[in-house]
Amino acid sequence: MDEVDLRPERLSDSVARYLEKLVLEGTLRAGDRLPAERKLAAELNVSRPSLREALQKLEAAGLVETRHGGGTFVRNAFGAALTDPLIQLFHDHPQAAFDFIELRATLEGMGAYHAALRGTDADRETLSEHFAAMERAHANEDPTEEAERDADFHYAIAEASHNTVLMHVMRGLLDLLRRDVIFNRMRLYKRPDARDVLLRQHRAIYAAIMARDAEAARAAAQGHMAEVAAFFRADREASVRDDSARRRRARSRTSLASPAR
Repeated sequence: MDEVDLRPERLSDSVARYLEKLVLEGTLRAGDRLPAERKLAAELNVSRPSLREALQKLEAAGLVETRHGGGTFVRNAFGAALTDPLIQLFHDHPQAAFDFIELRATLEGMGAYHAALRGTDADRETLSEHFAAMERAHANEDPTEEAERDADFHYAIAEASHNTVLMHVMRGLLDLLRRDVIFNRMRLYKRPDARDVLLRQHRAIYAAIMARDAEAARAAAQGHMAEVAAFFRADREASVRDDSARRRRARSRTSLASPAR
């Protein structure tokens, strides 16, 4: 007969597994600060030494980090594993930005589809709040705020899909957008025509999800990403033309400044 370990699980292991589950399912997000040790121990009904040991296990696993005098925070361990190699890729191969958009089109379509089917009343309320915030930023003609609310809206869709892997992947990809690693979002959001088009597309995605029309939600999300790709392709081509014109002007000035022989 195979040996079976019947020893009861240590309390600190149970606590660590519980907190890990909250991180994996997105209840605890990257950057969230955990409650103070005394309060968290009381909420979990465990001793402070057991909680401390559990947090040490999570820190060793790279899920949380303790900042001296600042508390314990959830790390973006999953996102960093995904995004760090991509940052180098985009640096070495700028054209890969369009591969990124192509990937997002697939993931956004999948997320919107499942959000329409699986989203709870609480998910739909959250999505409504994010869409309203995006509309306010648009009305206030605040492109920086609108770009941030755009990213929040897309992440809320990923959360509403109730696909844990998709949620963490989208968090990493949207973090790249926020950091302008791939392209400068402000160049897009400072174009009034682009902002109006994007808001209409976001409204179509939102309406389809709220109506629980999964196919329409997927089509709207993928159509939105196709439009984003078209905007950035046009912007990239314009930038290349501008750079070429600047080089020609620089050469012309150098030639005019050279003494006659």
